Amino acid sequence: MEVSVKNINGQETGRKVNLNEAVFGIEPNDHVIYLDVKQYLANQRQGTAKSKERSEHAGSTRKLGRQKGGGGARHGDINSPLLRGGGRVFGPKPRDYSFKLNKKVKALARKSALSYKAQENAILVLEDFSFEAPKTKEIVNIAKNLKVDGKKLLFVLPDTNKNVYLSARNLQCAEVMEAATINTYKVLNADVLLITEKSLETIDAILNK
Repeated sequence: MEVSVKNINGQETGRKVNLNEAVFGIEPNDHVIYLDVKQYLANQRQGTAKSKERSEHAGSTRKLGRQKGGGGARHGDINSPLLRGGGRVFGPKPRDYSFKLNKKVKALARKSALSYKAQENAILVLEDFSFEAPKTKEIVNIAKNLKVDGKKLLFVLPDTNKNVYLSARNLQCAEVMEAATINTYKVLNADVLLITEKSLETIDAILNK
């Protein structure tokens, strides 16, 4: 698949690049996409929810009433889960929600997500760029020049660029990440991928093994 390279002013540079069919042109596998997204979201969970059981509550263990003859249920102490303010039965405990996925599964998921974006013509290739200083307006102008303003944008850069990152940080509709750390969830969550030329080389090197 051949794509024209544009600059940040939205103009054609006259160059074209081929999107690797082995990365951007495969038959997407929905199940591995589901697994990779599930793992990503699971890793975001803190797992620190905790409720007190009856043995952990501070309360008297005095027997509240007679064993028999009271006309109601038997209660051992005020920390019973049946009473207001008592402990909770089978409440949440701190846990780790993360789980393992094979590298090949994760790679196939990323290639599937990128292939979906290629099918939707939602990938724009930009020539490499940088900012002299952080300016949110620069990112807004790029979106307008490329006629993708109002859409969720994912800028994929070859390496860390602090000025570009800080420029996009205040915008809810724009996100910046390195090509080496690109993941399935971020790709699918974006409406348009803005990938620089060098980033394409990095993605090919990582996923086309």
